[in-house]
Amino acid sequence: MSSATCACVNAVDICAWLRGLGLERYEQAFRDNAIDEAILPKLTAEDLKDLGVTAVGHRRILLDAIAGLRAEPLRTADHSVVPDRSSGKAPEAERRQLTVMFADLVGSTALSARLDPEELRDIIGAYHRRCAEVISGSGGFVAKYLGDGVLAYFGYPQAHEEDAEQAVRAGLALIEVVAKLDAGPATSLQVRVGIATGLVVVGDLLGEGAAQEQAVIGETPNLAARLQGLAEPNTVVIADGTRRMLGGLFDYCDLGTLPVAGIDYPVQLWRVLGASLIGSRFEALRATSTPLIGREEEIALLTRRWERAKAGDGSVVLIVGEPGIGKSRIAQTLLEQLGEEPHTRLRYFCSPHHQHSALYPSITQLEQAAGFRREDTAETRLDKLVAVLAVANQELSEAVPLLADLLSVPIADRYPPLNFTPQKRKQKTLQMQVAQVEGLAARQPLLMLWEDIHWSDPTTLESLDLLIDRAATLRVLIILTFRPEFTPPWIGRPHVTLLSLNRLPPRHRAEMIAHVTGGKTLPPEIANQIIDRTDGVPLFIEELTKSVVESGWVTDAGDHYSMNGPAVPLAIPTTLQASLLARLDRLAPTREVAQIAATLGRQFSHELISAVADMSQPQLEGILEQLICAELVFRRGTPPDATYTFKHALVQDAAYSTLLRPRRQQLHGRITILVFWRKRTGERTDPLKRSAC
Repeated sequence: MSSATCACVNAVDICAWLRGLGLERYEQAFRDNAIDEAILPKLTAEDLKDLGVTAVGHRRILLDAIAGLRAEPLRTADHSVVPDRSSGKAPEAERRQLTVMFADLVGSTALSARLDPEELRDIIGAYHRRCAEVISGSGGFVAKYLGDGVLAYFGYPQAHEEDAEQAVRAGLALIEVVAKLDAGPATSLQVRVGIATGLVVVGDLLGEGAAQEQAVIGETPNLAARLQGLAEPNTVVIADGTRRMLGGLFDYCDLGTLPVAGIDYPVQLWRVLGASLIGSRFEALRATSTPLIGREEEIALLTRRWERAKAGDGSVVLIVGEPGIGKSRIAQTLLEQLGEEPHTRLRYFCSPHHQHSALYPSITQLEQAAGFRREDTAETRLDKLVAVLAVANQELSEAVPLLADLLSVPIADRYPPLNFTPQKRKQKTLQMQVAQVEGLAARQPLLMLWEDIHWSDPTTLESLDLLIDRAATLRVLIILTFRPEFTPPWIGRPHVTLLSLNRLPPRHRAEMIAHVTGGKTLPPEIANQIIDRTDGVPLFIEELTKSVVESGWVTDAGDHYSMNGPAVPLAIPTTLQASLLARLDRLAPTREVAQIAATLGRQFSHELISAVADMSQPQLEGILEQLICAELVFRRGTPPDATYTFKHALVQDAAYSTLLRPRRQQLHGRITILVFWRKRTGERTDPLKRSAC
């Protein structure tokens, strides 16, 4: 193996390692500083600071993981994130929501009849490689190749917030890449894709030796396979459960309710036509008439900053808050308030799947502003780009070649080529972006909204540095939203304001429930559960209330809802499952302890979890520290006298929901014995270990 190949393998290993810790944001910094397999175990706290790891919690997680590497070398990464079996211990099977994709090559039987077996082998091999590249690049896991079929999971072994969306995007991308494969003269390859989302049991090992595989058991994989069989060539067909999670992110064709072989009930099917033209993810996913509640002060502050910006006193507002707290909703409310007021607005969206794509938010924004369509020729795209740039720029001789290159639009001979070094080209491109903002703000007040910058790529952060430096003297208001784990470098500048969003108090939670139900009251036992378990997070309140109303547990009785039976603990809505599981999966090694903690309750003592968890004290304390740093649990006091509390009741529910019944029973039995023994004897020893001795 060449040294170049070795470096590539090491880089992939380290990227996978960082992703496993939930710290993938630092991949680019590790790459830029040539951190390889040999250097990684030697890194110190000072080295991590130099790499840009400014958050103490993140440094602590990395240092603990690096200490473990000194005893255990990195494993070679593959196309997909494969469940870790290196310990020789079979992975625990668990319940989880999963999006399953089946893709099938159309007409492979006819191909086999007219091609030599070696030629067919080459085509099938190329098809499998393209499928693996697209699926793994979208965060999926290729579970199995079934001849000319491919089975893939999105949401296992690691959940992501956008698993259903990424599965659909991968399906649409497969249609494009498979069509480009060389299958001989006058032959164009086609693929059918079926996608379904639902609850499964995953992780059981079936078979032996080379045939051993990780099984997924449940209706979902069967449904996905059937949908693939019903799909027309070069189409993606999805089940209604997946469709509800996608909102308006895509355009669809309603295929109606059809009988599906092996499924006991008619299934509502949808064909995905392509990505929608809705510019805002918030609008696409959270289309709702629920008004903004309890954020009057925040809206008033943004309004004041906008008035200052219109007068030429530019401002930057940083909105920070946990997922679902309402960052996008506040920004959307300001946009709605501006209404027909003369202004220009630009919206940028960062993505967890494009953190290493330079200037991804700017590229997608510019493509949308220019109105690019899939069927556009290169010349049409260039015309559209020139038109949108001319609004802000008088001189286009540099702007068009630079930004056309950024968007991969050929300029042919319409503009002279720019012979810049890569570094100079990057510098000029960033300066041109600032010049665009200057030109737009000179015409009329400009509102710029950057969402989820905790997922931004390093080059975008450089661009924001330049833009924020310049903003103070422009007619511009820049709003940036992000989660608490991101530390913005702009705090403290005179024209920058930090706005932290807190959870809603109980009275505002009740008010929000009433708006979701259309003013109809819920039974008190249900309403109180929603108020208690959603912890004042608006998204949780909205989704859990909608889930109750749509579940059949309550009946519309005119001005109120009545119970259909005894009150039961509310289940986590499917729309929140992926987000909650993703928080746990980012710290995969901690999952077992999180499950034990969830079984103990929302609050648990260090003493009790130490007795229940079958691991050494240093190992347990290290895992609990990771859960604290990730803000999944809070600690009060010092071990061994510490107590811990889950930050969210729904995170506790998500961890508990992954346990299979036998494991739940085992844990509950062990906890019951421990509690009974200690109450009866006053001893703090473990009676099970004592009897074993």
